[in-house]
Amino acid sequence: MTVPLVTPETPVLIQGATGRAGRRHAVLMRDYGTNIVAGVSPRTDAGDIDGIPVFATCADAVAATGATASVVIVRPTEVRDAVFEALDAGISLLVTVAEGVPVADCIDVLERVRAAGARRIGASTPGIAIPGRLKMGFLPAVSLAPGPLGLMSKSGTLSYEVGYRLVGRGIGQSLWVGVGGDMVKGTRFADLIPFFDADPETKAMLLIGEVGGTEEEDFAAAYQELGAQKPVYAIVAGSTTRALIHGTSGTIEAKTRALEAAGARVFTRIRDIVDAIAADFPAAAG
Repeated sequence: MTVPLVTPETPVLIQGATGRAGRRHAVLMRDYGTNIVAGVSPRTDAGDIDGIPVFATCADAVAATGATASVVIVRPTEVRDAVFEALDAGISLLVTVAEGVPVADCIDVLERVRAAGARRIGASTPGIAIPGRLKMGFLPAVSLAPGPLGLMSKSGTLSYEVGYRLVGRGIGQSLWVGVGGDMVKGTRFADLIPFFDADPETKAMLLIGEVGGTEEEDFAAAYQELGAQKPVYAIVAGSTTRALIHGTSGTIEAKTRALEAAGARVFTRIRDIVDAIAADFPAAAG
């Protein structure tokens, strides 16, 4: 199975590889099966990380290894420059995990990524995974397993719990994409519809949303406009106390109405969505 711009064979580099998180997750991702070919760090004494070579620049790493994807594990204020460096080196897929990237930087990144014809996952994402074969980011292995669900999520912790409970029922994912919770981001829910609807390994879409913004409403509109056929299960979490609400848009009620109008089954409790999916996929659960 392939995902947009990445396969289990895709050569991946880690920017910020010599930081504490970079070192730890570079090894975890590689041990999971990801083709981690290089790290990038300005430290001249970096050497290697458990056998993973470390280069001073993305250009050096790409020239030596042919890397085409990057997991960016740097401080929020460093994300913009790291993404620009990666794009200049020819990287076509970026997973940026940092939370709290300045909005102005996110806008600059969005424009540069689009101009380069690349794809960005994030900001504020736990990453993406082809369960059992590849993960780029921090997704916990206990919540991952191969299966029929194309999972997309704005909420890391909620998606971990839903994924974990479904895996416990024998139901995994064809692809997991954490789109991130920031307002200005790269890949959005609606962008994933054409892929999931065409992918033979994806039998249904699982959307894990949050109150605020209009991303779930945008997904519902795009799903109808594209004439997508695969079933959608959705859960929308959160209260309105800190969310960005536009009039009547962005509320749980507005998201639920839009998703249900598009044919999605919308739930408010984890137990209920897990039970519904398990009932509809008894072969996977059994």
